[in-house]
Amino acid sequence: MARPITLFTGQWADLPFEEVCRLASAWGYDGLEIACWGDHLDVRRVADDDAYVQAKLDTLGEHGLKVWAISNHLTGQAVCDDPIDHRHRDILPARVWGDGDPEGVRQRAAEEMKVTARAAARLGVSTVVGFTGSAIWKYVAMFPPVSETVIDAGYTDFADRWNPILDVFDEVGVRFAHEVHPSEIAYDYWSTVRTLEAVGHREAFGLNWDPSHMIWQDIDPVGFLWDFRDRIYHVDCKDTRRRTGNGRNGRLGSHLPWGDPRRGWDFVSTGHGDVPWEDCFRTLNRIGYEGPISIEWEDAGMDRLSGAAEAVDYVRAHAFDAPDAAFDSAFGSD
Repeated sequence: MARPITLFTGQWADLPFEEVCRLASAWGYDGLEIACWGDHLDVRRVADDDAYVQAKLDTLGEHGLKVWAISNHLTGQAVCDDPIDHRHRDILPARVWGDGDPEGVRQRAAEEMKVTARAAARLGVSTVVGFTGSAIWKYVAMFPPVSETVIDAGYTDFADRWNPILDVFDEVGVRFAHEVHPSEIAYDYWSTVRTLEAVGHREAFGLNWDPSHMIWQDIDPVGFLWDFRDRIYHVDCKDTRRRTGNGRNGRLGSHLPWGDPRRGWDFVSTGHGDVPWEDCFRTLNRIGYEGPISIEWEDAGMDRLSGAAEAVDYVRAHAFDAPDAAFDSAFGSD
């Protein structure tokens, strides 16, 4: 199967694109999952400028890298979010933020995601990874009490805003892989079921599997892969280490910064946490996933230059291919 191992560039957007290409190539990555922020990828320019597209592809090629997916998490977040506030202003392109009027931001974000689909097609990429935002994440504690009608309306809002975007994805032959993640419309097992139902299980909408967000919620990442095996459109490798056994540290993080030992969990470099990677990779083999395995490197306690280099070696050693034949086939008389 020889699935490519890529580096997600979202956490590296402070570095020039060419420098990230140089580093990833030196570490032994096969390609990049390119983030649509920093100078890494401007989807408007990809959609309109042939020279810009060729320059990006040439830079990748010069370093022996390819691209199988692009990611526009930050803009996707604003499509459904309520409230829209200073957090969005700080992460969105100026053209999407505009005057900051919340509904205007949502509509401009939706248009930008349509452009992202077209940009992916222009790059020869079949998958866009990202977030959806959510009008109902703010109700996650369910207090003050929230009616079922309000929750239903949140899923309807998601479908109303994303179906026109997905129409463009269908038009250009690209799929959207939603990252199941707290603060999104699908953040755990059952909200993922509800989200897929909301858009009628249309093929344009699938999932980016990132087990790090499941571990601290006590969701089995292996079972998730199996149950949603027809919707796993992309894989991100990120790890989580739990520290909730001392009676003080809570799973909600206590508004403490990453890396603070009082937190109940932290993201850590792949292989340093509680994700059962071997079982995960075996299940990816079993469901026939042949796409990239993309390392999303986040670890507040480790230098990223050494961490990203170590992570690709870890994944390459553990993400073994499925066998060509059953091990007991040699027992047959034929």
